[in-house]
Amino acid sequence: MSSPTGPASGLPVRMPRPRQSGRHRRPEPAAAPEGAPALVLAVPGVPSAAIRSLAEEVVSIARSELPGLEAVIGFLDGDDAEYPALSTVLASADALRTQRYQLAVAAGREVSAPTGPAAVVVPLLAGPDSALMRQVRQAVMDSGNTAELTEVLGPHPLLAEALHVRLSEAGLARADRARLFTVATAADGIILATVGGEEAVQAAGITGMLLAARLAVPVMAAALDQEGSIASIAEQLRGSGSVQLALAPYLIGPELAEGLLDEASKEAGCSAAEPLGAYPAIGRLVLSQYMVTLGIPPQPQGAPSL
Repeated sequence: MSSPTGPASGLPVRMPRPRQSGRHRRPEPAAAPEGAPALVLAVPGVPSAAIRSLAEEVVSIARSELPGLEAVIGFLDGDDAEYPALSTVLASADALRTQRYQLAVAAGREVSAPTGPAAVVVPLLAGPDSALMRQVRQAVMDSGNTAELTEVLGPHPLLAEALHVRLSEAGLARADRARLFTVATAADGIILATVGGEEAVQAAGITGMLLAARLAVPVMAAALDQEGSIASIAEQLRGSGSVQLALAPYLIGPELAEGLLDEASKEAGCSAAEPLGAYPAIGRLVLSQYMVTLGIPPQPQGAPSL
């Protein structure tokens, strides 16, 4: 049992890993610049404890990649009691920046008056959704131009990696196409399901091409929120020779209406993988959008997990 001061006698103690020397030394992670705007994660959907937990995990990943990052969560449909609304979070970020400046001046420090955005808003969306993005833009406008809005997270190769992982976790794809083994339930055709209409389908199709290259099977995008879209794509895939289909949600989770994925799975007559959720790549992409907006050089990423 551990004591208040550390592990009990006899247990191994984890020591800090010495820094690697030479030209192959791993680069030290960047740190958030002093006075940098807050990263505000704009979370769609009806707030719930599960959605908040997912968003907190995404934010935690972003913080771990950029020490010193101030990151908070705002809900598009928040109630300001248990789930703070995005507009309220943006107002708080601006007020906090002003308060810090005033305290610094009162303490006699030589500081410049704050300029630029008080926050950078990153939508927790894999692809475009015009209705949800209108809500985000309205909240940013209501904040009095004290925030800057980034693009959505995709399309991106890391999202193709995340989709591959979710499919393999559900037993619907091989974990690694380079290994010479098969999965009995592996799909030979993938329906990439999204929401947001035709624009979202087109954007998902780009990531779908990357996923098809990873799995060496056809991948076609369809809209969960367009009647008949899922069934039509399922019919096209089967008509081209695919026998065993799988549904891969090109969605993080909060933007997915309850029961919609189950209905689509029944409509297509196939099994479905889980949404992307708090897969580590999601947190890294959220941070990437923030850093690009502020002009912070991106950090080198490790090799893909698959």
